Amino acid sequence: MPQKTKKCPECNSTNLIADHDRGELVCKSCGLVLEERMVDFGQEWREFENDQEKRRRTGAPMTYTRYDRGLGTDIGQRGDIFQLDGKGMNKFLRLRKWQYRISTAIERNLKLALAELKRVASFLKLPKAVEEEAAKIYTLAVQRGLVRGRSMESVVAGALYAACRRHEIPRTLDELSEASGIEKKEVGRTYRFITRELGIRILPSNPVDYIPRFASALKLSAGTQSKSVEILEMAEAADLTSGRGPTGIAAASLYVAALTNDEKRTQREVADVAGVTEVTIRNRYKELFTKLNLKDKFKKEINPSRKQEE
Repeated sequence: MPQKTKKCPECNSTNLIADHDRGELVCKSCGLVLEERMVDFGQEWREFENDQEKRRRTGAPMTYTRYDRGLGTDIGQRGDIFQLDGKGMNKFLRLRKWQYRISTAIERNLKLALAELKRVASFLKLPKAVEEEAAKIYTLAVQRGLVRGRSMESVVAGALYAACRRHEIPRTLDELSEASGIEKKEVGRTYRFITRELGIRILPSNPVDYIPRFASALKLSAGTQSKSVEILEMAEAADLTSGRGPTGIAAASLYVAALTNDEKRTQREVADVAGVTEVTIRNRYKELFTKLNLKDKFKKEINPSRKQEE
């Protein structure tokens, strides 16, 4: 059946126009609004160039990396106020000043803290997912009053470390301490406090996650990385990884694997990359060598008491 032409119920006119900006169907003859809040089923445009911004129907997605989750509006942020005369510009500048003054204490805290969080995340080259998770953790901490009595930088560092642990991104407390300028003990103490208070469950770090980073820094081959992972699996089966730092056991397994593949690296080189002491490397190395019987498994002559190459 042929589709009936829609008419205006007021003047019977068929001269109807659809205002997509307002979501209305309007009679052009008498101005009657026939429909409102219409849903646009047309194509959603993506913005590739500046002149295509007007074709978008939606804004940016919500994000915890902004204090208002990206839903707020700032007065005069696009430079439009500078096209006004002096009196109009002064008016909008006063409005901007009062908009900042009437913001809550939590909003002011988040403005400063999230800027610091972005700086530390950029310094550590963390992915956006980790930055988003850390911003969410910090926002929850501020809303529950966990920041009171602690420095903003230490809570930011603790939130970032918790986000790294949840996403299994290998970053150590020493790296967080260096990036944020906060002592390692303070970062660890704040991290434990906010995870306990917010009920965040975090599994222990897996030493295998640190192998690619350390091997890349030491310029070791893929075969050495595979062998170090094999050594770590053997150590985990023998219960040698529990109660020991993941970075130390990962560095020691990589050191042993490098020796077995004739890619010798000194204990000092490995310790500097892993952020641990040479004594830690030496102790973990001896444990792996003796308790896993690596001499027979890899058919290599490795003397655990040999002198350190300088």
